[in-house]
Amino acid sequence: MRHIGLRIGIVIFAILLGIYAIYPTVRLYSGAELSREEENSLLKRALHLGLDLKGGMHLVLEIDTTGMGETSQDLRDRAYEIIQNRIDEFGVYEPVIEKQSGGRILVQLPGVDRDRAIQLIEKVAHLEFKFVAEEQTPEVIQKIDRFVQGEDTLAFEEPFSSYFISVESDIGIDARDQDSIVALIAEAQEVIPEDVHFLFGPKETYEGREVRRFYLLRKKADLTGEIIRDARAEQASGQELQYMGSWQITLELKREAARQFASITGKNVGKRLAIVLDDIVQSAPSISERIPHGRARIVGRFTAEQARDLAIVLRAGALPAPLRIVEERTVGPSLGRDSIQSGLRALVIAGILVIIFMLIYYSLSGFVADFALFLNLFFLIAILSAFRGSLTMPGLAGIALTIGMAVDANVLIFERIREELKIGKTTRTAIDQGFSRAWITIFDSNITTIIIGVILYLFGSGPIKGFALTLTIGLVSNLFSAVFISKVIFNYVTYRFDIRTLRI
Repeated sequence: MRHIGLRIGIVIFAILLGIYAIYPTVRLYSGAELSREEENSLLKRALHLGLDLKGGMHLVLEIDTTGMGETSQDLRDRAYEIIQNRIDEFGVYEPVIEKQSGGRILVQLPGVDRDRAIQLIEKVAHLEFKFVAEEQTPEVIQKIDRFVQGEDTLAFEEPFSSYFISVESDIGIDARDQDSIVALIAEAQEVIPEDVHFLFGPKETYEGREVRRFYLLRKKADLTGEIIRDARAEQASGQELQYMGSWQITLELKREAARQFASITGKNVGKRLAIVLDDIVQSAPSISERIPHGRARIVGRFTAEQARDLAIVLRAGALPAPLRIVEERTVGPSLGRDSIQSGLRALVIAGILVIIFMLIYYSLSGFVADFALFLNLFFLIAILSAFRGSLTMPGLAGIALTIGMAVDANVLIFERIREELKIGKTTRTAIDQGFSRAWITIFDSNITTIIIGVILYLFGSGPIKGFALTLTIGLVSNLFSAVFISKVIFNYVTYRFDIRTLRI
């Protein structure tokens, strides 16, 4: 009974520490209504569910090296870094991003919407600043009209300019006419100057119809997306009525680019500078004055989510080449819930059977083993929560195996105590000898399994890691609960109630 108070204090402290670690997980998955700020705070301190339990995306991406001078491996390595930066800023917990042979990249994103994830990952995000060729626009339109009315273009019955409508101060077209306009421009390419080209703005609703603005731009970009130091999403100011209630992206340029931008804007006051993202003109504001501080805005009818995702892509950088999806699997949330229910059902059944067996075979001593088993599972979840681990279906299998391994330690101890009692030793001596002599066997068996678990975690991947993680943590906590805590309970009860005969 020496230091029994200290040992009880250690057990209580460990339980309280476990409650503190596990509280965010319980709170997060309790089903209670949480604000976005509270949910984000809990996610940083809680146990996360893997792709097979929470649902999400499994993608295998391949670099499109068509026309590229670099090797597929070099392009893959650059794309890997950019995708990793985008996903890190996107805020996905426990993502899996791995390089594979053949220039491929594996991406697993738990709990992420499919369309949003693919758009974020695949987006090349080629940003350019180009001047609107306002002086040339009427002349080029007239050339195309004359060309269309020529003898060789009988397929086009209407003049080019007949498709145009006025969208505020810009030329616009009905969105349904886009394919006809593109075909007409391709046919009349020989009369369009080589230094300019036509681009559309994004789709928008104007006076009850879906339209797109239409611009003639200089082909040469004065600045590109490589000049960006930072990009942030924020709500649009009320200065431009057409963008009220929408979001915008504020750009901060690199030092050298800021000087270049100031020079360009200073020389072209009164002209329109288009901000082109992936060949779509997001906006084409007029330069009212020289912009010396290296700041620019991309305004448009962005939602908050669209603006944040675009800012992430611009900050992380553009992909070196387009990506192709060569394998895609979607795990739905309902399938994840079914997996959780099946896994928990299996754990509960296994736990109940083990508890009943221990109570029947070892009587009241089996109750101590069952209590130690409960604490083992409690500490396992608490440790996973404290280190923001990820729980997967193979992880649940590891927990089920831990239940058997945990009880196995108590079986060794109880059988050893029985042998000590059979040779006539007192209850207290039998307990002390039973724990001390069974300890070496328990330690050896657990340590060898822990070593295997660590090897599986270090060199395995995907499901194997999830299994190895829960198994290893469960065995470590088992050494504390099945041996230390069980012995504290036996010592305290036998001395406190002066038990002379042990039912075991």
